[in-house]
Amino acid sequence: MFSKTRVTEPGPRTQPQPATEPESTRNLESNFDIPASPASTPRTRTAPSILSSDLTVTGNIKTQGDIQVEGTIEGDIRAHQLIVGESATIRGEIVAEEVVVNGRVVGRVRGLKVRLTATARVEGDIIHKTIAIESGAHFEGSVQRQEDPLANGITPKLAPPVAKPQSTED
Repeated sequence: MFSKTRVTEPGPRTQPQPATEPESTRNLESNFDIPASPASTPRTRTAPSILSSDLTVTGNIKTQGDIQVEGTIEGDIRAHQLIVGESATIRGEIVAEEVVVNGRVVGRVRGLKVRLTATARVEGDIIHKTIAIESGAHFEGSVQRQEDPLANGITPKLAPPVAKPQSTED
């Protein structure tokens, strides 16, 4: 049914060339690009740091990586990605590129992508570039869209009204 055909092209066949120097003396590092400093390399994806349900943290947390919180945090969190587990409670400001809330947050949430799942309970303002709120999520606060919600950490407010100078009529 199937048959193997032979290639009948004329010409020499190329054979792999033997190494010119023994394997033990070859410089193997020359095949890899080694960065000059760790600060100049882009962040590589690693597994998220997981704060378990029996853990309570009082204080701020800051990382360039990802965090999954299942316990209680009394402080601000700044991360690349933050997942708030169903059993988690965070009392403080959250700043992350991506925020997924399954549990409870009391405080402001700032993120490029913010998602409140059906089990989420958020009491505070949300500043976002994109937002998704699933049916069943509980949210009390205001929602504001910004092109860059991570910039400065300051929410722009409207300027107070300017009082008109009173004219002096005699």
